[in-house]
Amino acid sequence: MSDEKILNPIEDGDMDSLFTLPLSFIPFETPALGQARMIKNAQLRSVIELFQDVQTGSGQIEIADLPKMMNWPPEEVHPDHVIIRKLSMLHSYDVFSLRITLRRMGVPLTNAAALQLSPEKNQELTQYMTQFTRPLIAEIYGSENVQVERFEDVVALFRDPDIKRARQRLQQMADALGIEIMEVPTFLEDYGDIFLSLSYYKQCLDRLAPLLEVFINSMYDIRKNYQLRQDQNLLRSCDMIENTINELTAAITGRFENFERSTKAMWEDISADRFQKVKDLIQAYHITIGGVLCGLTVKMNAWVRLFPKPTTGGPVKRSEFIMSDIRQGLNNITKIEDSAPMMASLA
Repeated sequence: MSDEKILNPIEDGDMDSLFTLPLSFIPFETPALGQARMIKNAQLRSVIELFQDVQTGSGQIEIADLPKMMNWPPEEVHPDHVIIRKLSMLHSYDVFSLRITLRRMGVPLTNAAALQLSPEKNQELTQYMTQFTRPLIAEIYGSENVQVERFEDVVALFRDPDIKRARQRLQQMADALGIEIMEVPTFLEDYGDIFLSLSYYKQCLDRLAPLLEVFINSMYDIRKNYQLRQDQNLLRSCDMIENTINELTAAITGRFENFERSTKAMWEDISADRFQKVKDLIQAYHITIGGVLCGLTVKMNAWVRLFPKPTTGGPVKRSEFIMSDIRQGLNNITKIEDSAPMMASLA
């Protein structure tokens, strides 16, 4: 029996995914669209997925083929097609990016509250959120022995059955932030959401890292192959792909480090204004980070589906896939990174 480790693609429920967009919360005139999903394929093109099944596979339609498929009148552009084309331009379908991009594009929603992570994903992110919950507790409660495991527990501390004690806690936070007591609930909601987004992206990168490592190791094997190392175009492509992946992951890691420094600086002299600066800083990079992570995840998912074990496929088949699906569209991820705003720390 082989002891080779089998890699699995990164999968999440629709609302937790970087690369899957359920269309049910968009008010389309065409009912069939509301039952479909938009996904990113291995070439990073957006396509409509009408069905997905283990046995039958994925039933995908190109955006340009929708008018004929949906029997839309040929003499004019259908309003649903206008919306679909806007959605196809998005770099990522994570909920934090979508909140920004859909608003900018003027895409209507049947339910704006749908742009939330699932309870299951929130639970998964508990360990990531702890580092952002701890300083909040320390600032407001000092040396008090307060047991907090989830961010929801922070909010629960202000719902103490002892009304006097709950109000005292609210006042403590309001005084520390320099805001009115009635503004505290809004602050808590914003605080939880912005650091939930950071936790989400950090988990995405952590899950992606082992897939990237295995992929890069596979390219080493290709370079050593006697037959393939004669192909200079292939070798140049492998170098380009590896350099691109390393630069992209380094850029994202650097941003996370900057966010952490800014968050630490915020707690050294906490105020509502300083929190707002950190919030704006992190939100400014939602689209960039989401887009880069989405692109890399889609590429690596395509790789591990085809080559789930180190010995699957062989060097020639792997090199063919690198030259087609992996290389194609990779420059689009670099463009997302290059279009990011200038990085700045909290002043």
